[in-house]
Amino acid sequence: MEGTGLRNVSSHCSISEMDDFDLSKLLDKPRINIERQRSFDERSLSELSIGLSRGLDNYENAYSPGRSGLDTPASSARNSFEPHPMVAEAWDALRRSMVHFRGQPVGTIAAVDHAAEEVLNYDQVFVRDFVPSALAFLMNGEPDIVKNFLLKTLQLQGWEKRVDRFKLGEGVMPASFKVLHDPVRKTDTIMADFGESAIGRVAPVDSGFWWIILLRAYTKSTGDVSLSETPECQRGMRLILSLCLSEGFDTFPTLLCADGCSMIDRRMGIYGYPIEIQALFFMALRSALTMLKHDTEGGEFVERIVKRLHALSYHMRSYFWLDFQQLNDIYRYKTEEYSHTAVNKFNVIPDSIPDWVFEFVPKRGGYFIGNVSPARMDFRWFALGNCIAILSSLATPEQASAIMDLIEARWDELVAEMPLKISYPALENHDWRHITGCDPKNIRWSYHNGGSWPVLLWLLTAACIKTGRPQIARRAIDLSESRLSKDSWPEYYDGTVGRYIGKQARKYQTWSIAGYLVAKMLLEDPSHLGMIALEEDKQMKPVIKRSASWTC
Repeated sequence: MEGTGLRNVSSHCSISEMDDFDLSKLLDKPRINIERQRSFDERSLSELSIGLSRGLDNYENAYSPGRSGLDTPASSARNSFEPHPMVAEAWDALRRSMVHFRGQPVGTIAAVDHAAEEVLNYDQVFVRDFVPSALAFLMNGEPDIVKNFLLKTLQLQGWEKRVDRFKLGEGVMPASFKVLHDPVRKTDTIMADFGESAIGRVAPVDSGFWWIILLRAYTKSTGDVSLSETPECQRGMRLILSLCLSEGFDTFPTLLCADGCSMIDRRMGIYGYPIEIQALFFMALRSALTMLKHDTEGGEFVERIVKRLHALSYHMRSYFWLDFQQLNDIYRYKTEEYSHTAVNKFNVIPDSIPDWVFEFVPKRGGYFIGNVSPARMDFRWFALGNCIAILSSLATPEQASAIMDLIEARWDELVAEMPLKISYPALENHDWRHITGCDPKNIRWSYHNGGSWPVLLWLLTAACIKTGRPQIARRAIDLSESRLSKDSWPEYYDGTVGRYIGKQARKYQTWSIAGYLVAKMLLEDPSHLGMIALEEDKQMKPVIKRSASWTC
């Protein structure tokens, strides 16, 4: 469609001159169009644990390769209206953010804000930031840049990584990288950041998970399994998984993390077992199951993944889930219980429940809370973790519907004038000083502390489609279209209702642009959902209701 930036292209791709890494054999393989039969994603984990020796031959038929989004027959039949004028503008802005390495596109920079006084690291390609850009290109039939990105970051994973005198794990993926062009020597070089330059010097736990999720999205979109089946990609996945599945002193299946290890990359009190990381971990494990070979090395990981998924899903659905009934149960908890019969297993003190929770939780609806650890429950709402829980089917169908019920019931708090609150509510006064360390960027209702982030629109839209609530997505997109372009595509908005452009927000933030495009294409052609969503495992053990086990 002319003027929209949308196009149909073949998915044949090549990367020239990949330094120190011979990937030519990856690129010569023809695309494989697979017959879609029964989904590997839909097979039960119990079935997998019995037949671990079986190979990965099938993909679900939820997505058809080669469909381009806004101009497909299915889209035209379902939604007979012209693309919004912002679509063409968004595509132009997204293409201006593209970064090339030796003539090949390898990603998009975080922001193209020429008015900003300081560039800082917004001129770099961030792994998490590129995901919505990648999905937009895949939905538009342009997989080359995504394939190049996956290969380049895979190469960077192999670099030696040090912070001061400490060597990081081999599987750590970079938070970001920057391409340096030397016009005199006519050479391109890359600088990668694995956390040694980040604020707080925290390694990005989420980068590896997003890489696996994006590799599956590429495979689903193109029908090309040749990339994921290469020894290099297989090894890359195993290295990431080795970091997460290693044995230690943990008594929980969740991942213990430092503050600032994800999208919320500053001190915000998410240390411990943050919902965002746990949901991404779950989704990455399920995605890896669809791509790992069942050879000697891969088969061992498949078995470990299956066991971890069973434990992780039970833990999250049981202990992170909060609805009206569960809140009432926690309110009546006894403390100092001992032995395996304890109901209050984490010894949470009921008096620690903040007052706002009692008004926030509706009688119909629920969500996964921010964190659960010994004697601590973080009751804050975090959008990304809950949306990923829906897309990955970490949330049961009933829980997914309850999350959407909550969003509708608390629309004025979580969406208001600009979707979507990254967290709710904001930390204020003593809590802000104590938890953020008086962070001037995370003041109340700003940035990560209750700010409204347009990029989250694509996740909300995907969750809406998966739960059969497209009308919620349409309402959110309409809100975005009333402001984003006029405000020059800000990184985030401030205020209790998201009315003000963020105090330190960059303009022309790439993932704000890409998030809008992905949301539009998802709503207008829901078949795209197949590349980023996983169906529920029917054999997963149901959550056991603890509400019947407490005594007065």
